[in-house]
Amino acid sequence: MTLQKKDAVEVFAAGEKGRGLRTTKEMQAGEVVFTEASFAAVVFDSLYLQVCHNCFRRQANPHRCAQCKFAYYCDRTCQRAAWDEHKLECAAIRQQGRAPSENVRLAARTLWRMQRHTSKVSDGQLTTLDLLEDHISDMAPEDLKELQVDVQKFLEYWPRKSKQFGVEYISHIFGVIKCNGFTVSDQKGLQAVGVGIFPNLCLVNHDCWPNCTVILNHGNQTALDAALHSQRRIELRALGNIAEGEELTVSYVDFLNVSKDRQQLLKQQYYFHCKCEHCSKGIKDDLMMAVKEKDGKKPSAELVKEVTDFSVQKLAKIEEARTAGNFHEVIKICHECLEKQEPVLADTHLYLLRVLRIASEVLSYLQIFQEAAEYARRMMEGYRKLYHPNNAQLGMATMRAGVIHWHAGLIEAGHGMICKAYAILMITHGPHHPMTKDLESMRTQTEMELRLFKENEHVYHSMREAVLTCKTQRNGAHIWAPKVFGHW
Repeated sequence: MTLQKKDAVEVFAAGEKGRGLRTTKEMQAGEVVFTEASFAAVVFDSLYLQVCHNCFRRQANPHRCAQCKFAYYCDRTCQRAAWDEHKLECAAIRQQGRAPSENVRLAARTLWRMQRHTSKVSDGQLTTLDLLEDHISDMAPEDLKELQVDVQKFLEYWPRKSKQFGVEYISHIFGVIKCNGFTVSDQKGLQAVGVGIFPNLCLVNHDCWPNCTVILNHGNQTALDAALHSQRRIELRALGNIAEGEELTVSYVDFLNVSKDRQQLLKQQYYFHCKCEHCSKGIKDDLMMAVKEKDGKKPSAELVKEVTDFSVQKLAKIEEARTAGNFHEVIKICHECLEKQEPVLADTHLYLLRVLRIASEVLSYLQIFQEAAEYARRMMEGYRKLYHPNNAQLGMATMRAGVIHWHAGLIEAGHGMICKAYAILMITHGPHHPMTKDLESMRTQTEMELRLFKENEHVYHSMREAVLTCKTQRNGAHIWAPKVFGHW
């Protein structure tokens, strides 16, 4: 049964999954299925000093709200653009003397907006927050306890002059946030910086091998005239050709987990048992847990168990060292782990790929680019066998690997990877996303360098060494290509 339509999509009854969205026309790869502005969104507690509370861009020296001294903005233009949404929050923070947690702030912003507009703010909104699932009845005791704490903190924070809501309804809003909150990234899409509610997006069901992806478009709030501003919004983009009437799906979790682990994650976070084809048939599970064969013989089950148990222990140690900022210790443990893994685990094994990824990123951060490039190359060989060819995470990983090779002076491989990443991001992010534009600039630069390399390899390397030497003397750092890695 069709419930409501918007642009090229309609709500329909999706069996045991509840409601879903499907297309009303054919879609092509890279096409925007629909866009949606956030109903409400907040910056993470851990990043409130570093990220603009209006446009969610990272800023080195943000401008602070002089009244609540909690909210930060790019500049006064962003602050003015945020005032309608921030003014009630600002007064509540001043009244309480401090800002509450991100969940409480998001619930408050959601309810303030409902106070102004009800839970449906436009004809383009296909559902109301009242109708979204909260899964409170499915929550484990510890989750319920956390929710009850949030409700109590909310009641302490919520101004008495604002419209009052019952505990049951407030609990529903917190349940919706827990199950339907969408992570908001920074302007480059490299780091999660906040969380928001997008009601239409909440209707898109999960599939581990989806036909769509979600990308955040930060909009533009830099113009002095607010009439020229464009809103922060998500874009639902087709990953391939989608037939008319086909259900739209996105993946709620990273595909690089075996099906039982993905199912467990989905059950814990979203309270449903995934029955998609890839989970039901365990598609690619064999690759993710594959072992090496030599002369047609596999290592013994005992040896495989020993290596996988060792990998789990070492990955935990790696994370401890990385969190502590002890990057040389990270590399030391990675080397120990790879020495054990390489004779036993195949190049698509998840534990081997995780170590290769961390080693390549940390070595690149330490500017040991040749070794980083080798690990990145091996990682990408595995990723390409596992991920959907248009997966956004595959595109980002390919971009990082390309930049590592570029840093290492491996211009042919670097340019090739950057071109492959650009082709993926044109579909997943679109031509106007900042990351796609960065990749276009990198592609142009590496193409010029590749022509020089092919004309005269000796001259290319001589020029490269001269640039590196000059920049080392000036900055004390080797910079040959732009850095596009996450924050350590």
